[in-house]
Amino acid sequence: MINTMLNNFGNFFGGGFLDSNLADLSINRINLVNIIDILIVAFFLYKIMLWIKETRAWSLFRGIVLVLSISSLSFLFGLTTIQWIVSNAVSTGILAMIIIFQPELRKALEELGKGKIYMPFGGTSGSIERISEKTIDEVIKAVYAMAKVRTGTLIVMERDVKLGDLEQTGTIVDASVSASLLLNIFEDKTPLHDGAVIVRSNRIAAASCILPLTSSEIGKEFGTRHRAAVGVSEVSDACAIIVSEETGRVSIAIGGKLLKDISPEDLRGRLIGDSSYAAPKSKSTLSRMFKRRAKDDK
Repeated sequence: MINTMLNNFGNFFGGGFLDSNLADLSINRINLVNIIDILIVAFFLYKIMLWIKETRAWSLFRGIVLVLSISSLSFLFGLTTIQWIVSNAVSTGILAMIIIFQPELRKALEELGKGKIYMPFGGTSGSIERISEKTIDEVIKAVYAMAKVRTGTLIVMERDVKLGDLEQTGTIVDASVSASLLLNIFEDKTPLHDGAVIVRSNRIAAASCILPLTSSEIGKEFGTRHRAAVGVSEVSDACAIIVSEETGRVSIAIGGKLLKDISPEDLRGRLIGDSSYAAPKSKSTLSRMFKRRAKDDK
């Protein structure tokens, strides 16, 4: 059984590849040029991985790694059917990868051609900060303030799938989330009011961002802003909040579905109810604010 597995493993790497090359491998033959060669390749692979991790391609990349792992096991254990499928898919696999990663590859090549070698391979390697309840309260406070005056709004709350490629389509802000700042961004006639705001962790990453539009039917009464919100929720796990400029109603797009005309409590529950956001407290600043406003109206 062990010999069969080893033979299959050797065949997977090209027949006698291991036998012919491992025998010639010697520590004494490794020189300074080989070490520099390995370090350069490792450096660029590391930077490429960081770049991919900051874009929507990361989830696709993980799927490809999973498929390759299954393929390796099929050759190792001699699973004939899976081997046949993999061998016939290899010829189109490279072309499919180029098509799937076309936007990311184009962006990287454009920046490389401009001389910005490190920009496409940049990225943050720090841990992801969970969105706090204070940030959620500030977002909802701004959303319903703009809903009262029918200010068109589109706010994307980033989750696990990075939206670095969409962030580059807008203007980098990198500021703490506050209701006053969001109100200023979406104020009519201001430079950044047209487009989407991307919120990452507890900061406004970028504004005036362009999002992909959904091809699904969501209703003729909804315009480009709603189509963009559903579109970004289809290609990522992000949550998009929309204020209609015509009706002032607040909607939210999650997982390619549009939830229409939701209340502040429902919106807050949607955000806090997700495990990737902050845990709820017994009494929130936002709840007290809306209760106080209700009493004043009476």
